[in-house]
Amino acid sequence: MSRVCDLTGKSAMNGHNVSNSNVKTKRKFYPNLQLKKFYIPEEDRWITLKVSTSAIKTINKNGISSCIQKFLKKGYI
Repeated sequence: MSRVCDLTGKSAMNGHNVSNSNVKTKRKFYPNLQLKKFYIPEEDRWITLKVSTSAIKTINKNGISSCIQKFLKKGYI
């Protein structure tokens, strides 16, 4: 199971842990992904997506249908 948002395509970023002595070691910053079920009234069905919390906020604001269309147009899904 990959750690990539189904809608926005957000994935892990690389960075460093920095200790008190300023020694840097590699680490990853993972997106905040949630499994969420959405109801699509046009198709009269439920879909389960692994989306980031920022994508959930966008879906709550604009609606699932418009968000899917927008992300399809941009080529994310």
